[in-house]
Amino acid sequence: MKKSLLFAVIALFSASIYAGGYRVSTQGQRALAMGHSGVAVVNSAELAFFNPAGLVYLENKLNVSAGVTGVISNVRWQNTQTGNFAETENNLSTPFYVYASYKVTDWFTVGLSAYTPYGSSVEYPTDWAGSHLINDIDLQAIYIQPLVSLKVSEYFSVGGGPIFVTGGVNFNRNINRTLTNEEGNRGNVEIDASNVTNMGWSASFMFNPTEQLRIGMNYRSEIILEAEDGDATFSNIPNSPLAPVENGTVAFDASLPLPAEFTVGLSYEFCDKWLFAFDYNRTMWGVYNSLDINFAPEGIPDSVNPRNYKNSSTYRFGIQYEALEDLTLRLGYYFDESPVRSGYFAPETPRNDSHGYTGGFSYQITPSIAVDASFVYLRFEEVQESYDYYQENGQKCFFLEELIRAMLFLPGLGVTVKL
Repeated sequence: MKKSLLFAVIALFSASIYAGGYRVSTQGQRALAMGHSGVAVVNSAELAFFNPAGLVYLENKLNVSAGVTGVISNVRWQNTQTGNFAETENNLSTPFYVYASYKVTDWFTVGLSAYTPYGSSVEYPTDWAGSHLINDIDLQAIYIQPLVSLKVSEYFSVGGGPIFVTGGVNFNRNINRTLTNEEGNRGNVEIDASNVTNMGWSASFMFNPTEQLRIGMNYRSEIILEAEDGDATFSNIPNSPLAPVENGTVAFDASLPLPAEFTVGLSYEFCDKWLFAFDYNRTMWGVYNSLDINFAPEGIPDSVNPRNYKNSSTYRFGIQYEALEDLTLRLGYYFDESPVRSGYFAPETPRNDSHGYTGGFSYQITPSIAVDASFVYLRFEEVQESYDYYQENGQKCFFLEELIRAMLFLPGLGVTVKL
């Protein structure tokens, strides 16, 4: 019983970090308004994320882009056998980005970027029917990257740089469906891991065969986060030899992979004021097969958590129109495939195929400063699925068949400065 309990605890921890369901694309208001397409679009320092090779084509000496996006999520679970359902609280998370580039010469540019590809919070009602899997979670990871962009020829450039990642996660769940202490409080565990760091890298190119057509590619490496001496704190455990664990805190270590990404795309300018962009993104989620956990106490066996994710693709489309001298309008759409296989759906990772509908604008306040705004409605396809890997006393429990509905609203605001 103790082994299966701790197995489930770590399964939740790992899934929450890597779930595509909470990895929301918000790395630039201009790109986000165009379906998050930007690998071949040269219009701001957002290139520091989408394609560093393009920074050298920016006209101004100094370029800065910064912004924040509000992520409002709503997930509804319903057990089709019992009719029980639950909805998450509409908590607000605010992933941000800051990008800057400086043109050293006409053929060489340096840059710096900081952004949060992970930064969500999810909260279910207290002691809901799935509280043995999750009550709440707070997740954040910050990427920091110095960059270089080099123009090899008039038509071709390369770029990239090292990536430093730091982050942490905190989540809470009940021990199982029935365990309470003498006062009737549900047995509970809280997982906390902070200051988890490691390094990665990115490399990119941009090719401009004509004045109207650009082609770009960006690759971001896999990053292994080493969580060392994380804390698992158990509370409300009854004082009984039959209890699966004891009150108190134990330590654990884990190696956590963030998958590599490959993006290729193009942009095309037409009719003077219009621009069309398309990006294809491939995320190597297949690396996330299982997670090995090493517990510090000798009496607690190590655990292996199967997830069996698959590589997934995202298709992004965007269009831009210069409506006025100071006003640029944008629209977009993207389709994001789920990396979660059938039988692996869990309430902390309600990650179905999703459709993103986007829009936004830029308004030039002064010749050097523009305000960028975007809005995304992200709708996950309704799916009836199962989570088949939670057990109590050797029996499969809860979420054998559920109807899953999820949606996100993402209003964003940013600023672009060119000097």
